[in-house]
Amino acid sequence: MTANPPNAPVMADVAKVAGVSHQTVSRVINGMPNIKDSTRKRVEAAIKELGYRPNTAARALVTRKSSTIGIISTESGLYGPNSIQRTVEDAARQAGYFAGSVSLRSVTEKSLTDAIEHLLRQSVDGIVMIAAQYEALDVIRRHDPGVPLVVVEGDLSKSKFAVGVDQHRGAYQATSHLIELGHRHIAHLRGPLEWTEAEARRQGWEHALRDAGLDVGPVWLGDWMPKSGYEAGLELVADRSITAVFVANDQMTIGLLRALHEAGLVVPSDMSLVGFDDTPEAEFLNPPLTTVRQKFQEVGRRAIDVLHAAIIGEDENLPRLIEPEFVLRASTSAPTEKTVRP
Repeated sequence: MTANPPNAPVMADVAKVAGVSHQTVSRVINGMPNIKDSTRKRVEAAIKELGYRPNTAARALVTRKSSTIGIISTESGLYGPNSIQRTVEDAARQAGYFAGSVSLRSVTEKSLTDAIEHLLRQSVDGIVMIAAQYEALDVIRRHDPGVPLVVVEGDLSKSKFAVGVDQHRGAYQATSHLIELGHRHIAHLRGPLEWTEAEARRQGWEHALRDAGLDVGPVWLGDWMPKSGYEAGLELVADRSITAVFVANDQMTIGLLRALHEAGLVVPSDMSLVGFDDTPEAEFLNPPLTTVRQKFQEVGRRAIDVLHAAIIGEDENLPRLIEPEFVLRASTSAPTEKTVRP
């Protein structure tokens, strides 16, 4: 990066406005520990007020850091991973990092190791990996990239640094809601077998049923997309004992809604549905969808907080699991005589 242009604010200007020394400004910019929170905030406010831009090349010579991080994601087209990638990139910029991204067409050991090697050649200080497939986590467990690596949304037990929404708890809340309404035969439309999130949501559904003393209902396998929800729905309507379904994401719920409509069933009087994610269209479906909201903004910020602490060698005690939010809308109701079909 070139030096600051003439008349641009310099570090001494920031120090003067913040009322601190030049060295203190440098320590704040370089993410050094043991700085009072009030002092850090004054320096950050002065930087913002003046529009000061640190010379990252000079800073790299002093700190041995590039202020660059890498992000690995998959070309899934799915709402959850795409939302997380955007929030991670935003949080990285706000923390003063430049983020370089690698998007994978498929998750294999070779594609992941190639992506990590590519980012390491860019001298990244750390990596955020947004890939919840089991194979991705196995690769990370077997290979040490030599820089801090934060796994987002995967099995949090598989990595030293990991952040994600509590998928099990969200599924447990969704299923418990249906149980509290009086449903006793609750099916599940799960996500792909290779996704850790899909398995965590299945387990949350099952544990809620078992804790309530209920039999574990039937499970249909989907692929996160509406078509698989529609195809599962065509089979599901044949089981007349089912009065409610917990669906592992909102997109599959859209397909399931169409299948129920074609079968002449009305939601929620004939069948209650709960989704997962709270996609933008969920509240505009007919009926508006009861679902579980993932707090993607918080996931992105937490991932960068954890990565930054690891990069500068600080201990951090941030909780790795982020609580989901249950969103009650109109797609669930208590079962009636009409619900249990003859």
